[in-house]
Amino acid sequence: MELEVVNEWAKSAEGCFARGDMNSMRACGRQLLEEVPESPEGLALVAEASVYLQDFETAEEYLQKFWELPSQKSVSTANLRGLLAAAVFFGARYELDRALSAYEQLFSRYQDGIKKGLSSRQRFILGQAGWSELDRQLVMRGYSFYADTCLLAGETEKAAEAAFMVSSMLEDRAAAASYFSKGLFLSNYRSADAQSLAAKHAQYGQMYPEQLGFPHDANTKNKPHALRIGYISPDFRLHAAAYFFTALLKDGNHGEFTVYGYSTGREDHVTQRFKKMADRWRDVHGRTPQEIAKLIHDDRIDILVDLSGHSQNSCLPVMACRPAPVQVSGIGYINTTGLPAVDFFLTDECCMPKGERNSGFMEQPLRLPHCHLCYRPETMRDLRSQGHNAPGMERGYITFGSFNSFAKVTDAMLVQWRNILQAVPDSRLVIKCKICSVPSGQEIVRQRFRRLGGDAERLELRPFTPDYLTQYNDIDIILDTAPYNGGLTTCDALYMGVPVITLRGKTHGSRYGASILTAAGLPELVANSPREYVAKAVQLATNGIMLNRLHRELPEMMRNSRLMDGKAYMQDLEAAYKKIWQHYCSGSLLPIK
Repeated sequence: MELEVVNEWAKSAEGCFARGDMNSMRACGRQLLEEVPESPEGLALVAEASVYLQDFETAEEYLQKFWELPSQKSVSTANLRGLLAAAVFFGARYELDRALSAYEQLFSRYQDGIKKGLSSRQRFILGQAGWSELDRQLVMRGYSFYADTCLLAGETEKAAEAAFMVSSMLEDRAAAASYFSKGLFLSNYRSADAQSLAAKHAQYGQMYPEQLGFPHDANTKNKPHALRIGYISPDFRLHAAAYFFTALLKDGNHGEFTVYGYSTGREDHVTQRFKKMADRWRDVHGRTPQEIAKLIHDDRIDILVDLSGHSQNSCLPVMACRPAPVQVSGIGYINTTGLPAVDFFLTDECCMPKGERNSGFMEQPLRLPHCHLCYRPETMRDLRSQGHNAPGMERGYITFGSFNSFAKVTDAMLVQWRNILQAVPDSRLVIKCKICSVPSGQEIVRQRFRRLGGDAERLELRPFTPDYLTQYNDIDIILDTAPYNGGLTTCDALYMGVPVITLRGKTHGSRYGASILTAAGLPELVANSPREYVAKAVQLATNGIMLNRLHRELPEMMRNSRLMDGKAYMQDLEAAYKKIWQHYCSGSLLPIK
């Protein structure tokens, strides 16, 4: 009878969680404790729900009661709900090491229960883990949270594995595809075998085997008309990717092209600015992929351009419906989509040179002669940079910096940074990102640097802050990450007058930095090997005249460069659009692959 009561309230609590009603979830735990005093499940339920309600005092109180129970006093005997409650509690408090440990103990207990194959009754009597549907739901939630915690801690391989695990546990195809997409995105943070990663992306494409395949009228496609270009994204708002959207909506030839914007995300003040740039605007937030696809088809879009790829709140489920006869993806993601319904991937001669094997991409490359990104920060913020002397000229020592997510920082990159600091006397390195916003995160950074032979005393760890742009003013040289280069962070640094050293890799995503610096007129800051990366950073740091000149001249150089020339960028892009449309009209590109 007691087991039935526990299970009923636990099921009710899960239903409340699914609805987002955390108060009712906690009430289920309290009611369970009324009927079964000192129930481990009840104590853990109240603790877990209290974390979601940000009532950490109550969460800590009930967790303490949970661990004081004789049956739950160690991780080897604790039930799954208690381990999950502890993990989310530590995670919410940004005690990253303790959170990761609790999650890993949760998964270990679950796997042990699966191996033992115990029944629910045996599990209740013996206090052992098992594999009921409730257990599976708890563990799946744990993997979801674990992925985010690992990403914050810079453990990107584990984060990707966790996202793929959630995908494998979900029965709903759309939800499974969403988590699989997240796993693909996270897989780009570290060097990976191109073939295996391409196979993973193709596996995503297989999750959409039945394309709706909206009919496209072959009789009207050749008739003269202004090409209808649709841009779809969840990020027409204050978002990193949106710094590269202005030219797409504003700077093109609105006589030969009609520009449609399809916004799938929530609106803000930046969205209002974008709305005024497009010829037609569609707010489709909250609609299903099929509903959005039908609207796009009804608008008779000729070329649909996805700006999200496998980033958060991806629009690829819409692309899978093939609402437009020609479909392109780019800017928001650095790798193939894996979808047969996407025909082209936007790139450039630097990121994907002609004649080079298009390794890992299902799409045909849509190459621009210059950078495939056009940086236009004025839509996003009101800040005009001015040239100034390098701060090291007054301080007497060089300050290197990295403002990229620490998830992009590999051990190999930390070794290069260690070598640079050792070669430049009295220099220091500022690392500014989210992981440095909490003490446990800072300790993770220091420990990794020490483990690789670095002097952690030469690191300055700064938390992420909204005014991060002004903090470029006390940085002499920015050190880019590899193999996942910076995009917006590199552009921001250059715009603020700070030179960037980047390492060119062998993939599209590892050549972003090279493409940006070349378009900005600074190809000499691009290294082709780790040794050259170190050498270029050291040479610039020890050449005060050159460093000072770059700090004074870079802001104006940027404003006059191809990287910020929206008109020239759109001329190249619209010429590419005309070319692929002609190919489609001639039958070279089939409406549905």
